[in-house]
Amino acid sequence: MAIKKAVIPVAGLGTRFLPLSKVLAKEIWPLVDKAAIQYILEEAAGSGIKEFIFVSKPGKEIFLDYFKKQLKPNKISFSQVFQKEQLGDGHAVLQAKRLVKKEPCLVLFGDDIVESKVPCSRQLINVFNKYRKPVVALYKLPKEKLSSYGIVKVKKIAPRLYEIKGIEEKPATNKALSNLAIVGKYVIDSKVFDFLTNTPAKAKGEIRLAGAFNEMIKKGLTVYGYEFEGKWLECGNKLAYLKSNIYLSLKHPQFKKELKQLLKKI
Repeated sequence: MAIKKAVIPVAGLGTRFLPLSKVLAKEIWPLVDKAAIQYILEEAAGSGIKEFIFVSKPGKEIFLDYFKKQLKPNKISFSQVFQKEQLGDGHAVLQAKRLVKKEPCLVLFGDDIVESKVPCSRQLINVFNKYRKPVVALYKLPKEKLSSYGIVKVKKIAPRLYEIKGIEEKPATNKALSNLAIVGKYVIDSKVFDFLTNTPAKAKGEIRLAGAFNEMIKKGLTVYGYEFEGKWLECGNKLAYLKSNIYLSLKHPQFKKELKQLLKKI
């Protein structure tokens, strides 16, 4: 079954970007000359995705308004479901179960943009098509950064391909399971939705994707991790967002020349 659907969770409160995120959803903020979320959708569309399912919150319909103006009705469709309470990333994805049905799908979070020759989503889909198991995007990080991310314990299967043996959220630097961090891009199947439905909630009632994957692994099911080819550009906090803006601006054909001159002058 070809992967044609992508779930895009955008119901977050954007607390790291207050007070501006109270006025405009951070996913719509410009990254150089287009909305940050547009990079995510272009990556997915370039990977064969035809249907986008936004997991939003009531009053955050701006995503549909934004993309419907650029919609090509014969090629791509958009729909929306709501996450009324902030109960974790897994809970957000679970809200899309009815629309995804029994199909495998992409899950793409708006804070994670990848610059690559082959779209990152396409790389993950290629792995899924070969093994027919869930796939998690991975990226190697220096030791001092590991405590800020979900880190995987792995068994290497092939170049860039790993079988995930466990996931730990934000481990102590000296206790990290590896130097491979989870990036917010996944291919999941109906089994993942089943485990999200039945996995016990964490503190504060949260349902986490990492928790569902860990439960699957405990039950003997296989989850793969793929260290994608490309550069990870984060937008999840103010400094990361500024760095990604600078990086992409310095590569933009319209702006790069004058910006490089400005930086030299500064």
